[in-house]
Amino acid sequence: MLIIAGDIFDRAGPPQTALTRLRDFLVRATANPGLAIVVIAGNHDAAAQIGMLGVLAPIEKALIRGPLDANDLPMMLEDEHGSVAISALPFSYEFAARACFDAEDISCPADVIAAQVNAARDRVPAGARWIVVAHSFVEGAAPTDSERSLSRTVGGIETISAEIFDGAHYVALGHLHRAQSVGAPHIRYSGSPLAFGFDEEGQEKSLTLIDMGADGSIETTAIPLKPRRQARTIRGTLEELVAAPVGSEDFIRVVLTDETPQIDPMKRIRVLYPNAVQLSYERAERTLEEKLGEGRAAIDDPETLVSDFIEFVRGEAPGEIDTQLVNTLIHEARQEIEA
Repeated sequence: MLIIAGDIFDRAGPPQTALTRLRDFLVRATANPGLAIVVIAGNHDAAAQIGMLGVLAPIEKALIRGPLDANDLPMMLEDEHGSVAISALPFSYEFAARACFDAEDISCPADVIAAQVNAARDRVPAGARWIVVAHSFVEGAAPTDSERSLSRTVGGIETISAEIFDGAHYVALGHLHRAQSVGAPHIRYSGSPLAFGFDEEGQEKSLTLIDMGADGSIETTAIPLKPRRQARTIRGTLEELVAAPVGSEDFIRVVLTDETPQIDPMKRIRVLYPNAVQLSYERAERTLEEKLGEGRAAIDDPETLVSDFIEFVRGEAPGEIDTQLVNTLIHEARQEIEA
């Protein structure tokens, strides 16, 4: 069985070439008599579009889910140990989940996933091992800079607890780009097959192979992926970089160490590095220590931090009553910490 846990595309309106490529992939994959496939929509995808592509695949071999469905049934597979139920939970924002589950109290991503998991759990046959496929941000997982927020509420909490998946023997997660387990060994992100930002430079990309035992226990094996083009950073003066004997078609971030601005540097860089996509000067970059220092300063001044947040949300500075309330609550919190 092949599982793709969302973010099939990088945007809700992908080009026709991308749609055609996915169609051709589904046709080839489902033509394999020994392969079942599970695909869900992620937060980058258009749910209806992913759902419509599901009509191309035979229902007994493919579970492709775009829009939410409160009455969705799991795919049932059989192996030498018995039955396996696979529940596919596509990503959804809160407003769509409230309509689907007729529950007005759904107010955050955790509520959405909880409603999906509870509905799916009720449809798992007794004695079957249970696999959940979902697209979410589990507490404790390590993100990268490339993921888009799962919450449409300013200041909203987008993470969910791993405990939501209680009862599942394996949870195949999408959304985060770093391959990792979180909360428990059987709750795992396979990660993205390619680097989508330079903060992912040096990450080992892989597929995750899962072997499930008769009791639902799992063993994982990482299958390395070697992309044709890596994301990496080169650093030096412009003259040093353009004098390199060999270029590269990798995706390149250029950091120039020149003390003065150079004339048309990207054009010269792309002679050797045609896929250079970002250029900056070292003298203009803040160091990690400087960034951490700014963060520590904000934590040490919670009154200003909260005031700035209120102004960002409302579009206006907090009033006198708001400020007094915030200062009172912070004072009480400090007293509790010191007690």
